[in-house]
Amino acid sequence: MRLFLSTLLVAFSTAAVAADKPAPLFNGKDLTGWEGDTAKTWKVEDGCITGGTLDTVVPRNEFLCTKKTYTDFELKVTFKLTGEKAKANAGVQFRTKRIPNDHEVSGYQADAGQDYWGALYDESRRNKILAKPAKDVIEKLVKHDDWNEYVIRCEGPHIKLWLNGTLTVDYTEADDKVERSGVIGLQIHGGAKAKVFYKNITIEELPAKK
Repeated sequence: MRLFLSTLLVAFSTAAVAADKPAPLFNGKDLTGWEGDTAKTWKVEDGCITGGTLDTVVPRNEFLCTKKTYTDFELKVTFKLTGEKAKANAGVQFRTKRIPNDHEVSGYQADAGQDYWGALYDESRRNKILAKPAKDVIEKLVKHDDWNEYVIRCEGPHIKLWLNGTLTVDYTEADDKVERSGVIGLQIHGGAKAKVFYKNITIEELPAKK
């Protein structure tokens, strides 16, 4: 009986640990689980999701989004933004919704590019930066034309962003009407010759908080 209970306890513990492990959102091979403009904008190249081009100006904002929605979680994304440094822009959307009959989305974005690195932007909703780090902090963190990492943690109204291991945003949403669930999205911004690469995309879902 003791042996059975011990075995059962180990099994439950193993299952709990496995359930808590971050899950990949990108399989490194194709865009299973994602939706967006896969005809022209979004592709898989060398194990990365890529968007945009360095040959011509990207005509408009485009977003590749998960088909699944998420509420509270810790999301990790490794990415590289290349192209015109003064104009190139991208970002990671979260708690986001597709705008019907439009290419745009509405929701939070961990911004990247120009003076927006490390910032929390509200895309197509309030259309403004909600929180951002000091410029001198960003200049020390950003790896231009190289790989960077965002860690995004959402727990109830509380949102934290880390860029390359440094906390850049610690924000609490004061508006109770703002939705706390939505899809994850990858952006390439229009208006520049730019190309973005995303890889190592994982999410750990957390118990929902009020």
